[in-house]
Amino acid sequence: MTALPAVLDFAALRSFYATGGTPLAMVEEVIRRMVGSGDPAIFITPVAPEALREAARTLMARAPEPGSLPLWGLPFAAKDNIDVAGLPTTAACPAFAYDPASDATVIARLTAAGALLVGKTNLDQFATGLNGSRSPYGAPRSVFDADYVSGGSSSGSAVAVASGLAAFALGTDTAGSGRVPAAFNNLVGIKPSPGRIPTTGVVPACRSIDVVTVFAASVADGIAVRRIAEGFDPSDEYSRTFDDIALPTRLRIGVLRSEEREFFGNDAYAALYEEAIERAKTLGAEIVEFDYRPFRLAAALLYEGPWVAERFAAVKEFIGIHADAMDPTVRRIIEGARGMTAVDAFEGQYKLAAYRRQAEAEWAKVDALLLPTSPDIQTVDAMLADPIALNARFGRFTNFANFFGCAAIAVPAGFTSAGLPFGVQLVAPGDTDEALAVFADRMHAAAATGAGLARDLPTPPLPTPSETGRIAVAVVGAHLTGMPLNHQLTSRKARFLREDRTAPDYRLYALAGTVPAKPGLVREPGFAGPGLIVEIWSLDAAGFGSFVAEIPQPLGIGKLTLADGSCVSGFIAEPAAVSGATEVTAFGGWRAYVASLAP
Repeated sequence: MTALPAVLDFAALRSFYATGGTPLAMVEEVIRRMVGSGDPAIFITPVAPEALREAARTLMARAPEPGSLPLWGLPFAAKDNIDVAGLPTTAACPAFAYDPASDATVIARLTAAGALLVGKTNLDQFATGLNGSRSPYGAPRSVFDADYVSGGSSSGSAVAVASGLAAFALGTDTAGSGRVPAAFNNLVGIKPSPGRIPTTGVVPACRSIDVVTVFAASVADGIAVRRIAEGFDPSDEYSRTFDDIALPTRLRIGVLRSEEREFFGNDAYAALYEEAIERAKTLGAEIVEFDYRPFRLAAALLYEGPWVAERFAAVKEFIGIHADAMDPTVRRIIEGARGMTAVDAFEGQYKLAAYRRQAEAEWAKVDALLLPTSPDIQTVDAMLADPIALNARFGRFTNFANFFGCAAIAVPAGFTSAGLPFGVQLVAPGDTDEALAVFADRMHAAAATGAGLARDLPTPPLPTPSETGRIAVAVVGAHLTGMPLNHQLTSRKARFLREDRTAPDYRLYALAGTVPAKPGLVREPGFAGPGLIVEIWSLDAAGFGSFVAEIPQPLGIGKLTLADGSCVSGFIAEPAAVSGATEVTAFGGWRAYVASLAP
């Protein structure tokens, strides 16, 4: 039987089960670790040992075969503003505690998929904070230095994963609470686009923009959880249906201009951000400086504008009776909404709309943003001495994301000489969640930080998204990423799957008189060429039909044979069309040929 490692990544757990381990043996190890943990503030309500053992037995009875459910036997934790039947929900305020009658939608989906809940974790009270110290249950600490904050508000969830007590954990993110704790604990933080994961059964902070998030050891593990958790829930008024939006193969990555690189004197973090930019460039991204100002101004609205009133609305009945039971800093923030008016709310909306419009000009330049997850980290003592100003630093680059409907993924990006972790986040327009994961995964792997306390943990490959009901198509010329007709794919919500190569018996020609310039691909049995680079995309049936209908003669769709012998639908040309055309096969693909024409 394979031993369980210090950090419980999915691959290690599945190897443990494949070599004879059982969920019951796994929970015994988790119980042992929880009892021996050096941080007493991680959990508010751990699942009782016997109840955890019983859950493992129940899983083994209903699904005896390891791996028969997608999250079979994977231990997870949930932030204690997410309902779990049989455990109290406190939102880190004992006077607020209640016993939910049913699981939150996200909990029900994950446990149905075979995951085993080990406990409910600590948080900044009412999810109001980014540092983790605003809780009567104590302040969890960064796993790398107990003097430093864990990040919040999803503090205990991040520490549980980073210290090997759970394979993944749920947080929530309004201002950055699913990303900042990831950065401070060397983890991946998956923040889905708003509305993808239902918030039914979640105590709201700002209900209109709250998002349930995932902490994990890798992008692959986090995305696997997100795919199970997401999906429309009619009982959540902000839940929605969605389609996955593609991103180009070669991303234009927006980075901060020098005047916006505010690190509050943390030179080590500033240097690590520069290293992350160079890493992105090495991975093939085009680096583009952009104006962060409209994003920053929108971010400030979350705590300096009328959205504080939305926090007040979430707890108005409680605060009217039990204000003295609240954390003083949290109370001060939420009660700041007293005296705000409907006029303030509308004026705030107008400002946000103006900043969104200004940001559109910046989005036109880039495909995704590469930002520090937090520009600074602080000790617990410093945070307690100056709880408002220091906390505000942490949200400088995170607060805008839900206002703008963005997808975001936080990944580790190195360590300071003092051994403190630093993270960056990739942020992109809504519903690019799947596409964004590809580059985020590459950034994490290239940083070679491992995960949590396991700094040598390898990064596993991303799981392949389900293509059920979708049709793959190979494109060879003007529809390639970055080429003039690629929009005919992306506008139909096509998914980029991979770059590939044809079998060697294909020739490529530059067709005369086509606008924009297009190639013709012709198969010649017996020809031994280099094989030609193609991109494989997928569309739903309706998108495929309308896409094919736009293809002009002499081009059409037929079956292409790829280098591995498999076949896929793809662009071909009528043989007569290449008569007299310039052969460009030797370039190995259309992109290389086009590049050769540049002055």
